[in-house]
Amino acid sequence: MFFIDTHTHLDGREFDADRDEVVARAKAAGVGKVFIPAVDLPSVETVLAACGRYPGYAYPMIGLHPEEVKADWSSVLDEMEKLLARPSSPFIAVGEVGLDYYWSREFEKEQLEAFKRQVEWAVEYRLPLMIHCRKGQNEMVKILRKYKDGLPGGVFHCFTGNEKEAAELLQFDNFMLGIGGVLTFKKSHLPETLPAAVPLSRIVLETDSPYMAPVPMRGKRNESAFTLYVLKRLAECYGVSEEEVALTTTANVKRVFGGL
Repeated sequence: MFFIDTHTHLDGREFDADRDEVVARAKAAGVGKVFIPAVDLPSVETVLAACGRYPGYAYPMIGLHPEEVKADWSSVLDEMEKLLARPSSPFIAVGEVGLDYYWSREFEKEQLEAFKRQVEWAVEYRLPLMIHCRKGQNEMVKILRKYKDGLPGGVFHCFTGNEKEAAELLQFDNFMLGIGGVLTFKKSHLPETLPAAVPLSRIVLETDSPYMAPVPMRGKRNESAFTLYVLKRLAECYGVSEEEVALTTTANVKRVFGGL
């Protein structure tokens, strides 16, 4: 059984001591590929280093995470675009980008401008988006609608919303909902929401490791091998086999990201 972790911060310091072992466990669990987003300019280097260490297995994204958007956001994006525009650019997506007003709206305007510019990258460079959004769906959707006809697709990372929010996001063609460990949490409403509102053909698997480990690993450092727990819970929720979840979500990834 082969499946893909579409969102792991494998480049993070949390994995410095045992990154090779983490990858070995992921492969043993059935994870055939992992996608690694950048969050700021320094992380672009660590993401590329991690992907260079595991060629054909780990794939890089480039983007400025909304929580990292500060007064210098424009010059940061200038530097990132130089890398993105290279003929030999290895990046498979623009991410992790979006809006996050959970903690603060100090850089609200800057977040909106930075997100808009990175959405324009997706259109120009024909790359999917990896979108992070907390407490900003209305603003995010408003921006995306302006570019709807030109967007190549993407993933709404870490979806935890309700049926109405799911329907609003699924209006964007070739976008998937990224489902991770929250699905397994005791108080999560996703086990009811997803089968009622989201076809399995619009879901991809993710961990967001080292964060948000699924049950029964909750409280521990998350890692890509734990994608299997999310897959198993999805199979239960949709009343299908684990193999069907693996096949369908992998096909969904290929629709958005291409063959890889």
